[in-house]
Amino acid sequence: MKAFLKKYKHAWILSYLVVYLAGFAILEKTVTTRFHVVHMAIDDYIPFIEYFIIPYMLWFLYVAVAIVYFFFTNVSDYYKLCCFLFVGMTVFLIVSAVYPNGHYLRPSVFKNDTIFTDLVQWLYATDTSTNLFPSIHVYNSLAVHFSVMKSEKLRQYKWVQIGSGILMTSIILATMFLKQHSVFDVITAFLLATVMYPLVYGREWQQNRKKIFRGELQKI
Repeated sequence: MKAFLKKYKHAWILSYLVVYLAGFAILEKTVTTRFHVVHMAIDDYIPFIEYFIIPYMLWFLYVAVAIVYFFFTNVSDYYKLCCFLFVGMTVFLIVSAVYPNGHYLRPSVFKNDTIFTDLVQWLYATDTSTNLFPSIHVYNSLAVHFSVMKSEKLRQYKWVQIGSGILMTSIILATMFLKQHSVFDVITAFLLATVMYPLVYGREWQQNRKKIFRGELQKI
């Protein structure tokens, strides 16, 4: 047991999830009716498509599998992914607490009565239309895909990278087609990810660039 704990001591960082879930639960209970409405004109032109509930729900598996995979295969990539995820999630909590926000984009009735609309209704009942930006669904999907693309081992499997890109894109679209998020929430998630990317992977990029440059000089 001692050897096991020593080998997987990097699990400590996952304790942050307890803090995050507690903070999110508090926000969900306190931010209910009095909030700043998030809306962009383009939101009104995006149709509701219930089938996107599938990639939306796959998000939970997408993030969990990535964390578990790097946890057991590459501690450095695992820490980078967790750093990317948890910093963004903290920013989200702070923004939601300082600037309570929500929207009125959800449809009141559904044209179809299928298992997909049933799942959407369950989603609406369990997740309020508040605390929206930056969209964690979008931001975390970007973080996971970046980790997949930056992994030296996963670079050997193009189908994994392509599959990750397709799933990431589907999840991002799902946030809008399910009327869970405004386009504004998606944009702010991209902006936050743009800020975080060089902070997490920038130094590595600089080191790789120097290695490539030295290699070119040696060839000359």
